[in-house]
Amino acid sequence: MLQHFFNPSSVAVVGASQNPAKIGHDILNNIVRYGYGGAVYPINPRAQEILGHKAYPDLATVPSKIDLAVVAVPAPAVMDVLEQCGKNGVDSVIVITAGFKETGPEGARLEERLATQAREFGIRILGPNCLGVIDTASALNASFAAGMPLGGHIGFFSQSGAMCVAILDWALGENVGFSRFVSLGNKMDISETEIMLSMGQDENTRVILGYLESIEDGPRFMKAAHHVSKTKPIIIIKSGTTSAGAKAASSHTGALAGSEHAYRAAFKQSGIIHAESMQALFGYAIAFANQSLPEGPSLAIITNSGGPGILAADASDRSSLHLTPIRKETADRLREFLPPTASLYNPIDIIGDASHERYEKTLKVILKDQLIHAVLILLTPTAAVDAESVAREIAGLAKDADKPIVTAFMGEKRVRGARKIFQDHAIPTYDYPEDAVAALNAMLRYRQWLEKPEKQYRRFEANTGKVRKVFASVIKQHRHDLIESEARQILKAYGFRLPENRIARTTREAVATASEIGYPVVMKIASPDVLHKSDMGGVRVGLENEAMVEDAFFEITSNIQLRQPRARILGVMVQEMIQRGREVILGITRDIQFGPMIMFGLGGIYVEVLKDVAFRIAPLSVEEADAMIRDIRSFPLLRGVRGEAPADIEGILDGLLRLSQMAIDFPEIIEADINPLLVCPEGQGAVAVDARITIHE
Repeated sequence: MLQHFFNPSSVAVVGASQNPAKIGHDILNNIVRYGYGGAVYPINPRAQEILGHKAYPDLATVPSKIDLAVVAVPAPAVMDVLEQCGKNGVDSVIVITAGFKETGPEGARLEERLATQAREFGIRILGPNCLGVIDTASALNASFAAGMPLGGHIGFFSQSGAMCVAILDWALGENVGFSRFVSLGNKMDISETEIMLSMGQDENTRVILGYLESIEDGPRFMKAAHHVSKTKPIIIIKSGTTSAGAKAASSHTGALAGSEHAYRAAFKQSGIIHAESMQALFGYAIAFANQSLPEGPSLAIITNSGGPGILAADASDRSSLHLTPIRKETADRLREFLPPTASLYNPIDIIGDASHERYEKTLKVILKDQLIHAVLILLTPTAAVDAESVAREIAGLAKDADKPIVTAFMGEKRVRGARKIFQDHAIPTYDYPEDAVAALNAMLRYRQWLEKPEKQYRRFEANTGKVRKVFASVIKQHRHDLIESEARQILKAYGFRLPENRIARTTREAVATASEIGYPVVMKIASPDVLHKSDMGGVRVGLENEAMVEDAFFEITSNIQLRQPRARILGVMVQEMIQRGREVILGITRDIQFGPMIMFGLGGIYVEVLKDVAFRIAPLSVEEADAMIRDIRSFPLLRGVRGEAPADIEGILDGLLRLSQMAIDFPEIIEADINPLLVCPEGQGAVAVDARITIHE
């Protein structure tokens, strides 16, 4: 897959130059300089020879087949070059040239013509506007980057060429090895999804890193990531996730949703490890590339100072790791050589006068304890300790260890040599304890992802014909927002339990309807133009007799006429009042990249204030719906506190799965809220009390 981009038998550089100030010179120089073993063909009509290689005026004059063409000519000339590629059987092209859609409408039109031409010839294109490609296994540096990384097992792709340059410089400075570097550029043809799949198949790549600004096809990306992440860790940093997203959204779900929620949900559901910063991206990459995964959550911390140990303990407590108490047998062995003032709890404080021998003996004992799954070693540079000697002892034990070992030697000047030893022996080392704990926690979460069983999906019987009929009627009336009675029909078609509910057009009808339903009742305005009924004074609850119903009818209609005089009033909804249950909210919104997104949180009027909500991309599996429910901070309230009966969690899960199916079945739903879904005590289900749905043709 994309093999000619990474291991071609021959490369042509179109726009190769004798001028060291030109990008075409840099690309050719990198290919030649770093030992690429295939045939190299500089293409330049005004040169006979460049950097020791015979130059050719065009691709047609090259005597042999070309696997890969790297194009560095001005943007208007790229179309002609691509035509030459098509006529001469070149199937893989890297377009380094800028001046396409990143420059504006004219450039976008040029890029569109280039894409059409590439499809006609069956040519795959990386770029345009990219840095190029590096593959250390084939010694190919088809880029204009300054330098060549060491060989290693980390694959990196980036939408930003500048980010590639920065990471390459970091890798050279830290002696970190990479398998591949790929600059995506404008992603006219080859996207992050295809590069991710290619790295997933590459035997030299163990860890996949990515820097993304956007994703071209969210569902396809998620499917590919889910597949690849079951064999290799994928660590991605995503920029530009803090925009408000749907600022004009009218539903609670739409108002709370944004691109950050969508990306986090997509990454979580696909097994992608989300790096919050470039520092975390590097830190995770080093740990995954060089250490085995922890078998479980038990972490032991060895330190010569109490303060760093406490920082590490605090970070562990905020993570999925556990500081398991040291077993008696292990503690007894430690007492044989540690001073009486040492702490044998976890963290294990071997105190400030610890020598490299004390570190070595302590680590040897801890590594033999099979109840400990990972080890973090901390050091502060006291006068008594030789940091380099400690590092050599750790390196000697780490090569045969059956559990991950990471280190955090704090300071700079006196620990610099120790860090170099760790780098040489592929032992992850960090400046601070929190970074080391974060890396171990990422490794544990990935282990848990690998152990997750296959997702289970439920499919419900639904009256989709009824839904289509309602939607057609709404569109015919040139409306987008369903009135409550229409929204109720949609929910009923998908099997939601609903309170009894009817529209009353007069006070007399309202009183008669309330008597038939049975007191107490709820009354709400019925209008396609009033979205948030409570805010407009359009809701009354707990109405227990005729007089209260008459007063409520007058107040509700008067409030709407006063506050929203142009609103169409179809009447007042009289509804059965469900008196027992906890209020939650379920919702649908559509993300531009990933499609329908489902929301869950505590319901009622405070949802946008508390923002205690969880999101997932549809379709939801049973496991994902359950995880959503448990993700919110207020989940303990649903389990019951201070003697309260637990809420029916299965009823919430059922509602989420039905809503997810509805979102997939009907792409015209752009926003929806069930607020509240009233969750009855355990075993009694849930009732959809109020709903609103917005559709678009």
